[in-house]
Amino acid sequence: MSEIVATSNSQTCEEAVEVALGKILKEHGLTLSAAESCTGGQISHMITIVPGSSAYYLGSVTSYAVAVKEKVLGVAPDIIADNGVVSSQVAAAMAEGVRRLTGSDYSVATTGFSGPGGGDERYPEGTVWIGASSESGTETMEFHSNLDRKGNIERFAEAALVFLLKKINQELSV
Repeated sequence: MSEIVATSNSQTCEEAVEVALGKILKEHGLTLSAAESCTGGQISHMITIVPGSSAYYLGSVTSYAVAVKEKVLGVAPDIIADNGVVSSQVAAAMAEGVRRLTGSDYSVATTGFSGPGGGDERYPEGTVWIGASSESGTETMEFHSNLDRKGNIERFAEAALVFLLKKINQELSV
């Protein structure tokens, strides 16, 4: 995984995002869950390779199929019909659904086109929508990568964890 500069509790150090995320969650007694589509478990993998992640990571749903998004995560069929499966609205609903399902304090979700193929004019391959949710609300972000499928999945997962870490840092500094 590539290195980023992560901030935790006003202390800056260069470390992998999954390590920085784990530190801040443990420090504050917070929990995390994930709902993954196009990342296919990569977020969960990144989180669980950190020793001690069982203290804060509750689990995930890999909702590759639309039916799983709807039946397990509770994404309303009309949200998908009106916006498409790769959209801000679906990423938000997935994040909220997995947080509700697991009872976690925070959640992160991804839905996108890793490639090759699958994209369209609006959202070409290499596009992901990321959702991050907490009790204080849900935010989404669109992210693009132009690597091969494996590279896109890795970048999408890292971008999702960076986005989530920023949300957590903002909420804890209030």
